[in-house]
Amino acid sequence: MVDWAGHAGQSTAYRYHSMAERQLHGISPTYERLCLGVADDPSVIALLDTLPPPKRQPNLLLAAVRFLGGDDHEDGVVGPIESYSEFRSFVLSRWDELSATMLARRTQTNEARRCAVLLPVLAAIPGPVALLEVGASAGLCLYPDRYAYRYDGGAVLGTSDLVLECRTSGAVPLPSWLPEVVWRAGLDLNPLDVRDDENVQWLRSLIWPERDDRFAVLDAAVAIARANPAPIVRGDLLTDLAFVASDAPEDATLVIYHSAVLAYLSDEQRPVFVDAVRSIAASRPTVWLSNEGPGVVVDMPVPAGSVPFVLARDGAALATAGPHGDWINWLG
Repeated sequence: MVDWAGHAGQSTAYRYHSMAERQLHGISPTYERLCLGVADDPSVIALLDTLPPPKRQPNLLLAAVRFLGGDDHEDGVVGPIESYSEFRSFVLSRWDELSATMLARRTQTNEARRCAVLLPVLAAIPGPVALLEVGASAGLCLYPDRYAYRYDGGAVLGTSDLVLECRTSGAVPLPSWLPEVVWRAGLDLNPLDVRDDENVQWLRSLIWPERDDRFAVLDAAVAIARANPAPIVRGDLLTDLAFVASDAPEDATLVIYHSAVLAYLSDEQRPVFVDAVRSIAASRPTVWLSNEGPGVVVDMPVPAGSVPFVLARDGAALATAGPHGDWINWLG
């Protein structure tokens, strides 16, 4: 058995066990079982440890296996890999292809449902807004005005065929209208072209088993984005933010936002990004929205075993939310 205990943030085995225990338990039994298997498998851990640390992450391995056909799925149906022995055999026999895929790809989960968490803040900003998403992936969160929403099973807001469902608790300021978006753009180290079928298949591969609802949302959001895709600039959020922001119209409030992005920066890099945002805000009306794990932007206690996101405006916490945007709990 691999000794993963006591190596938080250091051991690859610990990362897989923690993923199973804190994020997958009760949500994806298949991936929970596979991550626990990896955590206790010295042979697979040894292979993973040949990769750079950022490339050893569980979501990347699991997605790469699905992408290469190890877990064939059609319309969200989980394929043949259900036991750890099958998964292990695939990893060991196809390691060269898997490692190449993991080195070339990133965990660019693009969950359009996160727009339901952002919408209460976006709709409350007066006047037109210009949207700049950092870590935009394929840009599916750049279209909050092109989706429809239903909170707590109530009336639908919007006319889109894609209705994003979201549960609420606390005094969420539920919107009565959609924001007026006059400009939108993304920034990403590795933009995914929403019109490219292989890139879309990678996005599908990043969705966990037992979450068929996410496949349907992804496919519908891709169809909407393909009709009029927003530009996504290839660049580094630490150095290229001001360049991309300079194209936004001056008569609109610039909204710089991101979800599950800053967690991939080091503790030293995060203040550099925050300074870049504040520098832009000093010269024009700007709102900074972050939707990240606790401790990434805002330090706050969370229930044991829970890993919610924290929605914050200009660094001040507003709500906790489900990582995939299916619930929001307003604070205060």
